Amino acid sequence: MYSRRDFGKIALASVPAATAFAAKINPNVSGVTVGAQTYSYRDLPHTGRDNRDQVDAIVAALKTNGIGVVELYAAGIEPPSGPGAARESLRQWRLSTPMDHFKSVKQKFDDAGVTIHSYTINYRADFTDGELDKTFEQAKAFGTNIIATSTQINMAKRLQPFAEKHKIYLAFHGHSNTRDVNEFATPETFQTALDMSKYFKVNLDIGHFTAAGYDAVAYIQEHHDRITHLHLKDRKKNDGPNVPWGEGDTPIKQVLLLLKEKKYPIPAMVEYEYKGTGTPVDEVGKCLDYMRKALA
Repeated sequence: MYSRRDFGKIALASVPAATAFAAKINPNVSGVTVGAQTYSYRDLPHTGRDNRDQVDAIVAALKTNGIGVVELYAAGIEPPSGPGAARESLRQWRLSTPMDHFKSVKQKFDDAGVTIHSYTINYRADFTDGELDKTFEQAKAFGTNIIATSTQINMAKRLQPFAEKHKIYLAFHGHSNTRDVNEFATPETFQTALDMSKYFKVNLDIGHFTAAGYDAVAYIQEHHDRITHLHLKDRKKNDGPNVPWGEGDTPIKQVLLLLKEKKYPIPAMVEYEYKGTGTPVDEVGKCLDYMRKALA
């Protein structure tokens, strides 16, 4: 039986957790979950001493932009990579870094009221099986069961047993290279992966999909149950360039209104890639304004 004093202590101990929950940034805009891929902040200035500096800069930017849900880009939290020794150094970092490190990164997002929806790892053929396995453990430490990846179809075959072992969904991200049958770009290449495993899904980038010559609205309507989240950017058709939102051919507004009308539980993530005139925070803010107006 608790005394009145004990009960008071328990009540006080619960205040930080309740405050943190109350401070969560609401990502809902007219019924649509709006967020960002943290790659959008890749050019933010930071001290560069280690990945913690960039994490702090990203979290501060998210708070400024009022973004409550993100797809976390691995390169923003990992040491720099490159050929030769740098690549091996990154491999050893992945293999040896304890999961508490990734939980501490998650805590920074939690403290800012930001939810990590998914984790981006771009898998390449030089990943060892040990590295692959560690990335799935990292996703769990971040509190997500979705890994988004820009990779190739032949890597999907290697990744299948890891996804099924860890019960983590792999969301394949496409680009606009329709000439290479090993690249994710066409509805057929996405379907090849979807047919492999129930743990394989699609992270549809509507800008790249439009540039590749396909109809993002129609694809979402047909495959909404296999899409984990969207990347929003504006590109021109015929493999055209990234442009400021509203200047390209991508049906951003139509896609947002489809999500709103159908109530599809598919987050729409800003991926800032065009050449802007302001800081990443400024440009992401412009994209968010575009989305809010489209959904109003």
